[in-house]
Amino acid sequence: MQYSIRNIPPQLDAALRKRAKQLGKSLNAVALEALANVVQQPVRRIDLSAMPHGFLSKPEHAALKKALAEQRGIDPEIWE
Repeated sequence: MQYSIRNIPPQLDAALRKRAKQLGKSLNAVALEALANVVQQPVRRIDLSAMPHGFLSKPEHAALKKALAEQRGIDPEIWE
């Protein structure tokens, strides 16, 4: 589900962006958490880091973790 929220006051935008940066999270994640807290409904996310990795060898698991870490990064050229 997607929402478009309009007319966000500059002070609120700045506060959300500051919090996202402090927490090392995306603006979207911080906004979702804030909304969920207001309605007392935790955000349920699928986190594959808890997935058992017994089917992978140690080198395969290390390579997967490295690849996932690289994908979580932000490419500054795309977001300029």
